[in-house]
Amino acid sequence: MGRKLPPGTKIVLASHNKGKLREFSDLLSPHGIEMVPAGELGLPEPDETAPDFAGNARIKALAAAQASGMPAFSDDSGFCVAALGGEPGVLSARWGGPEKDFSKAMALVNERMGEATDRRAWFVAALCLAWPDGHTETFQGRVDGTAVWPPRGGKGFGYDPMFVPLGGTETFGEMDADAKHAISHRARAFAQVLAACFA
Repeated sequence: MGRKLPPGTKIVLASHNKGKLREFSDLLSPHGIEMVPAGELGLPEPDETAPDFAGNARIKALAAAQASGMPAFSDDSGFCVAALGGEPGVLSARWGGPEKDFSKAMALVNERMGEATDRRAWFVAALCLAWPDGHTETFQGRVDGTAVWPPRGGKGFGYDPMFVPLGGTETFGEMDADAKHAISHRARAFAQVLAACFA
């Protein structure tokens, strides 16, 4: 049984990523939850030292909850490619360099894939809710698909323009937000959050 977040709760979103801020604002607002970005509170970004998505999500959520005294919500997500042994994975943002340039990151993925015929790829999102007393709850979602080149579409963010979900023809970068939210890795993890903590 998840610890509940009643309507009217104010929570910190432990992210400085503008794309994630937009997506979570869209996902949380119908449930009466007020989201405060970590950047507005001047909270630093902790080092993500865990070897997996769930561990890094917990690090970020706990740091924000304990620094702010409010419940905090975090996401750690990444793009994984079968031909690269699951990379870039937890290092997805770092493949874009210090400036987090995802056009550069996508080009690097394509370069390293070379002539690989296995184009399977997937996105993973781990979401963590943390409370100032140290309690955490973590949820994980995944969506499978294909890595494509060249990238297509100017919507979404990150690696979205080079990923076509299974059964689809558009990349996440070409999809409208509502269409992406219906099937994305983040939406699948968020559905679990809703069932556990918002019911």
